[in-house]
Amino acid sequence: MEPDLVLPTIEAIRRWSGVECPNPAARLGLADMAGLIADVEKLRGTMVFEDEPSSFDLALRQCKEPGK
Repeated sequence: MEPDLVLPTIEAIRRWSGVECPNPAARLGLADMAGLIADVEKLRGTMVFEDEPSSFDLALRQCKEPGK
């Protein structure tokens, strides 16, 4: 049985881009998204990326010229 999000997603893609679901593999890929979304939702509140600057941002700050 397909997750509830498959048909509305197919319709949204068709309306926004005019692209029809090309094949069964594409439909299966959309069905797999339900599991991915559930896995990401489980992480909600546990990721604290904002607590520290990212490594790129930190590198930019360390290379910043004095007085700027």
